[in-house]
Amino acid sequence: MSETPKSAVPISQPMSADLWLTLGFLSMLWGGSFFFIAIAVREWPPFSIVFARVVIAALVLLAVLAVLRPAFRLDRRLVLSVLGMALFNNVVPFSLIAWAQGHIPSGLASILNATTPLFTVALLHVAGAERATPMKAAGVIVGLGGVALMLARDWGKFGAAEIVPQLAMLLATTSYAISGWWGRRLQKDAVPPLVAATGQMLGSTLLLAPLVLLVDRPWTLPVPSVPAAMAVVALGVFSTALAYILFFRVLVKAGPTNLALVTFLIPVSAILLGTLFLGERLTMAQGFGMATIGLGLALIDGRLIRRRGL
Repeated sequence: MSETPKSAVPISQPMSADLWLTLGFLSMLWGGSFFFIAIAVREWPPFSIVFARVVIAALVLLAVLAVLRPAFRLDRRLVLSVLGMALFNNVVPFSLIAWAQGHIPSGLASILNATTPLFTVALLHVAGAERATPMKAAGVIVGLGGVALMLARDWGKFGAAEIVPQLAMLLATTSYAISGWWGRRLQKDAVPPLVAATGQMLGSTLLLAPLVLLVDRPWTLPVPSVPAAMAVVALGVFSTALAYILFFRVLVKAGPTNLALVTFLIPVSAILLGTLFLGERLTMAQGFGMATIGLGLALIDGRLIRRRGL
């Protein structure tokens, strides 16, 4: 019997009940992030919001790290791993999402964010890290069809309405997919979640600082209102610091494909908050698109299909 190629060995593991609970709580924290950004972006530019978000998260995580003192080895590989995660999992997607939310509703942004598993499965397959099964491949195709449904009404007026921000959201999800592939380094090395999250936030702070100073010149910005300031603090503490401790726990234990499924759960809380407090509404086309994306994600996950005996 021929040996299975190393690159074809799955890097995702079955999800236990506690990991599913962690994933659900994480989806609530990240669903809230779209709500907080929608409030903050009314008064602050995107880069400044993202910078404040990662600085606050870094300070919180450093304090927790100083108290708990988990064992880890600081070497070149760990530094490169967290810098790569900082770029692809924070700097690029956070900036694109914050900018996009200045132009589209938070609910719509969260739905487009739910395409992350589609790009994750496709990227891991192309990179040879985890071969996509026929069911997962079908899920990617169906899910991308859902994205096309959501974007179809704006293609005729490219650049004039919501199409560019929606494409920015898709670029953000592609960046998240790259971070899932890159995060295999941390998964392989079993880096403690708190260490990985802290390193990622410190790396994001270093990468964003020159950009914010050059583009936004924060000393010229107006002092934010109390609601905007509270939104940024909540974004940093809950939707970033706490969220990424949970994020790396799931990544290390269950792998990037399972972790990416969290984006399917996020729109529920994001849409609810946007509808109740921001007066946002989704169109019928966006609703159909969301349902189709959901079907694609169900195919990727496979559990429901197997339970039905299909």
